[in-house]
Amino acid sequence: MPASSTTHLLGELKELRESCLTLEKEFQPDVARTCRQAHRSAQNLLDYLALRKHDLRDLQQRLSSLGLSSLGRTESSTLAGLDAVIALVELMAGEQHPEPAPAMSPIGDAFKTGPATLARNARDLLGPAPNGRAVRIMVTMPSEAADSYELVKGLVENGTDVIRINCAHDTEREWESMVNHLHHANQELGKHCRIVMDLAGPKLRTGPILRGHHVVRWRVAKDMRGIVTAPARVALIGKALTGKPTAAEPLTPSDVELPVSEILLGSMLVGDTVRIKDSRGKTRELKVTHKAAHACLCTCDHGAYVLSRAELKVLRDGREIETGHLGELPFVEEPTRLRAHDMLVLTKDETLPPERTLPHISCTLPEVFTSARAGQPIFFDDGKIEGRIREVHNDRILVEITHAGGAPGGAKLGSGKGINLPDTDLGIGAMTDKDRRDLDFVAKHADLVGLSFVRRSDDVLELLHELGERGKSHLGIILKIECRQGFDQLPMIMIAALRHHPVGIMVARGDLAIEVGFERLAEVQEEILWLSEAAHIPVIWATQVLETFAKTGTPSRAEVTDAAMGVGAECVMLNKGEHILDAVRFLDDILHRMRAHHMKKRSLLRRLAVAEIDHPQIAAVNA
Repeated sequence: MPASSTTHLLGELKELRESCLTLEKEFQPDVARTCRQAHRSAQNLLDYLALRKHDLRDLQQRLSSLGLSSLGRTESSTLAGLDAVIALVELMAGEQHPEPAPAMSPIGDAFKTGPATLARNARDLLGPAPNGRAVRIMVTMPSEAADSYELVKGLVENGTDVIRINCAHDTEREWESMVNHLHHANQELGKHCRIVMDLAGPKLRTGPILRGHHVVRWRVAKDMRGIVTAPARVALIGKALTGKPTAAEPLTPSDVELPVSEILLGSMLVGDTVRIKDSRGKTRELKVTHKAAHACLCTCDHGAYVLSRAELKVLRDGREIETGHLGELPFVEEPTRLRAHDMLVLTKDETLPPERTLPHISCTLPEVFTSARAGQPIFFDDGKIEGRIREVHNDRILVEITHAGGAPGGAKLGSGKGINLPDTDLGIGAMTDKDRRDLDFVAKHADLVGLSFVRRSDDVLELLHELGERGKSHLGIILKIECRQGFDQLPMIMIAALRHHPVGIMVARGDLAIEVGFERLAEVQEEILWLSEAAHIPVIWATQVLETFAKTGTPSRAEVTDAAMGVGAECVMLNKGEHILDAVRFLDDILHRMRAHHMKKRSLLRRLAVAEIDHPQIAAVNA
């Protein structure tokens, strides 16, 4: 390379270095508020952000052509890596370097200590790395874990390093039982599995659907010719005068249960026929095959939809011997079916006047009706249904459906389904009143607390304040990045989080995919990994990892590859499923194998929009 080109290259590198120092100086008040362990981490994050404000791909190519580092692996030690390249280019340009390269860096030997700092932070947050793998395994507790010590013990025994309790489900009674099971398992197995409890946060969901029926449906098994191969099994359960089913003796498992009076049940014998008319006016006959004190098991060769109070007739040898009625059956909501170009009314109130003609459903957060704007996108049920807001009123929002599933018949929208508004700033914090109440329990029993739907640095400061009020400032915190605002504000969120130790980031890829767009998810999750490594913050790789395996016992090829990518994080999270123990063993094996092969590859450093951070905006009061 000509001397003039080398001199020009050196000038570019020194300009980059100067931009790093300038950003450090600009954010010095915020760096000063970080905890003692995190000063260098905050500085390194700012250095990396300064670097990523530029498109460096051409510079990388020129450095590579000289056999030099192309800056593609400088996340954990940005300025020191830059200094090392500058020193080599100075030698090539014939310039005398005034002192060894590491001394140029304000963070001294960070080129060596950056990865070590991240490893230390991961250990402090998630516990020691298990033998043979550097990546921990986290598992979400199913409700059954409250009643099954063997399940919790099996998870710990097979490689689980952290159990996760989601405060959006179950109650304090179940949570306490899960915690006790884990403490027992740790003691019995000599393990140190930790507990993280996730606060539910202000999840935006569809409200209850009042439209529906009190109905039970059963089906029969048929072959390809439509011939019945196995009848439906229907249990008739005795109902006391209080209206509640009495304790039934064990019978062969049934497909459905129907409540009947004890008098009617007492008149039945094995071999009797119970005749019932379903909601379509079709007569169905149930053959009594087993009898117990408070229950009968019947078989039926035809499917049926049966409503509450349906009339029953008991026949013996073709003669009617008793009549009665079914008791109250469970309410089954009738979801709203939507197709592309349909209009949907999102309402603040669950109860609506009967003259409504358009499909409608309520939502759980009233802030939507003051924050949403016409033209903004809206998604329902994990992105299965897409729409665009057309009108916003004080009590309702008119939505035009733009996509509704892949089938010609559209998609069904029921109650309790997630709603995502990626372009809407709801103006609400990450903690709800319920979260503050739950935090009382979490602070007493958990090692780590997860904060859901983090959108801005103030959300972090509020959690730190709440922990301080409870005298639990030592607890580790995990910040869940699952909305576009949280990703856009990630650098400032991280700088605020570095006031605390230890801290981690969870990449909640489910909601995040909807918020940023499925086509952008791969690059967004990669950017989160880069920024987290720059801040020396451990990452939890979450959402749908080995989900098919956990539910069915057989993994898909795509999710095995996805699980292997988790080796780039410090922890991988599995969700609950019938085969969760097998999934833990499988993931443990993958992570052991990948450790022998894995080496992070060089990144092409195009400009990152998320690196454009404003002047310091974090509250000056240290929470």
